[in-house]
Amino acid sequence: MQTSKRVPCLALAVVLLAVAGAGTVHAQARLGGDTPESATGIVLQRILARVNGDIITQTDLENRQVAMLRQESFAPTSEAALRRKLVEVTPRVISNAVDELLLVQRGRVLGYYLSDEQFAEMVANIKEENGFDSDEDFREALLQAEGMTITDFRRSMEHRILVNQVQQIEIVRKVMLTETEAREYYDANLDQYAEVPTVTLREILIAVPTTSDSFSVAGDDLARAAAEEARQRVIDGEDFSVVAISVSDAPSKANGGLIGPLDYAILSETVQQVIDGLEVGGISAPIRTPGGFQVLLLEARTEATPLPFDEVKNSIMDSVFNDRRWEEFTRYLEELRSEAVIEWKDEDLRRAYERYEPERTSPPRPGNN
Repeated sequence: MQTSKRVPCLALAVVLLAVAGAGTVHAQARLGGDTPESATGIVLQRILARVNGDIITQTDLENRQVAMLRQESFAPTSEAALRRKLVEVTPRVISNAVDELLLVQRGRVLGYYLSDEQFAEMVANIKEENGFDSDEDFREALLQAEGMTITDFRRSMEHRILVNQVQQIEIVRKVMLTETEAREYYDANLDQYAEVPTVTLREILIAVPTTSDSFSVAGDDLARAAAEEARQRVIDGEDFSVVAISVSDAPSKANGGLIGPLDYAILSETVQQVIDGLEVGGISAPIRTPGGFQVLLLEARTEATPLPFDEVKNSIMDSVFNDRRWEEFTRYLEELRSEAVIEWKDEDLRRAYERYEPERTSPPRPGNN
């Protein structure tokens, strides 16, 4: 069975990772297939692990380490920094490598592979889109940009295709979500789909003069009295906005003291308590704030109102579907791992793999390995 999955063109951007004297990691040139026994030439690969008989080599690990550092935009400043970062990322890197091999193996069992015709078409498309005039130009750019031979590149593309096919056949097609289930999720999580409560206020601020070396009790008393007087003018019938324009020290005076709508949650606890005690149109007693004494009028209030189901249905369907897909993906990988025979040829790497176990329940998305 041959997959018809198409692989998008890969940008051949040159990314350099080098530290003087740090032993730069890079892909080694090799010929042949996946095993060192089939290599016909230059470098005999060091095998780090066998996963159901398929191997992970030193070069595989180094290529993945480089890819991970690129992905995180890591720019080492010293050999020590590079080594620390490699120690940090290697458990995740080797775990991803094992998971990918398990998925690739499953894809082969299902009958998927990358045909010669597909690969030739893929290369032709990349050459055309990137302006390569010959196969030699493409091979040279591939080696310089990605540290890959054409054999490495083909294997990488085939692995991606098989991983994607396994996801589609074994996971995505088994994950279902009905509109009824989406409605049930909506009803159980209304707080996630509610508009935040807001308030619209008008303010009068009487600033408290301060000195650089002391707190002025007299100034505080005068500001409080001025705020009380302004509040009384409103109570006696003057328009709040007119009083704000005439006496307020806040920038909002230009708008008649209007501020908001404001997200209720961002207000200080003191202001929330004052507002909670007001009806719309109500005016507060002066309250002490960092800037002085503030008189507030509650202009308008909106409560936390759930958005209509139809407005958020698609978002819920996507979100819950993705959650279920990753739960199924986690379960599926755990099953593959439990059945796998892994032979470690490097004890440090085995320990790194086992150290990643607590994080393995949230597997990385294939393609980001």
